[in-house]
Amino acid sequence: MSASAPRPRRDTRGIVDPAELLSRVRFRRHVPAPELRPYLEHYWLIDWELPGPYASHLVPHPSVNVVFQRYGRPGAPAAAASSWAEVSGVGLGLFTQKLSGAGRVCGVQFRPGGFRPFAPAWPVSAWTGRRVPLGDAFPDEGGAGGAGTPAVVPAVLSPDEDHARVAALDAFLLAHGPEPDPAAEQAMGLVELIRSDRTVRRVSRLAAASGLSARSLQRLFAGHVGVGPKWVILRYRFHEALERAESAADADWAALAAELGYSDQAHLVRDFTATIGVPPTAYARAVSVP
Repeated sequence: MSASAPRPRRDTRGIVDPAELLSRVRFRRHVPAPELRPYLEHYWLIDWELPGPYASHLVPHPSVNVVFQRYGRPGAPAAAASSWAEVSGVGLGLFTQKLSGAGRVCGVQFRPGGFRPFAPAWPVSAWTGRRVPLGDAFPDEGGAGGAGTPAVVPAVLSPDEDHARVAALDAFLLAHGPEPDPAAEQAMGLVELIRSDRTVRRVSRLAAASGLSARSLQRLFAGHVGVGPKWVILRYRFHEALERAESAADADWAALAAELGYSDQAHLVRDFTATIGVPPTAYARAVSVP
């Protein structure tokens, strides 16, 4: 990474009990090539070698990910491991990934709205809630249905050096675009507005800011983000509630509910419990235990 390159974000928003995850795996983020930065959040790399099974949990961002994965036994040669690549659409619920043995994952997290310039044939909503073989979205990378192992998979997963994996990811994406798409740029800008401006708590507020009707806004988000604007607003405010629970066991939940735009504390508690499985107070106590 050059000295002038932007740094990837360092927050752990969306990861359930991030301290526990980071104590078990080696997790890094890297910045993509300059031509790709308008469309990508970052690359994320994970390596692990575990004595026993572990389940990680994530409340997904409104992002599409392309994920290269290798799973094997500790000490076994890489050639004996199982490797594949998939496109993971926007996840609608809690995502759980079971890790065991030794493994490696190299992921591309697109900005919400940033995936379609690389796979323009389908609306992004076609991938929502789905994990499909790489070839389903990129037919020249193994064919529809994922027949065979695309050559890009070992190119990304084989190197031990991060910079070589990043270079392989750059080469893969640059070979597939991005195609100019003004609507994608508009969608990315509107999602960033939701993420950065807490006053955007209603779709009507976003429609006014965009100059689009509510129906046009829905079509734009279905085609380029994969989920509706109301869903994005709710997901980002939930991420903030999750982060606050991790950092403050004695949080004022009634004040936080009002700050994030929930109707009341009970609404926040119901949302949190339905998503994570426990109320925010119980979660805060659990993750604060040394």
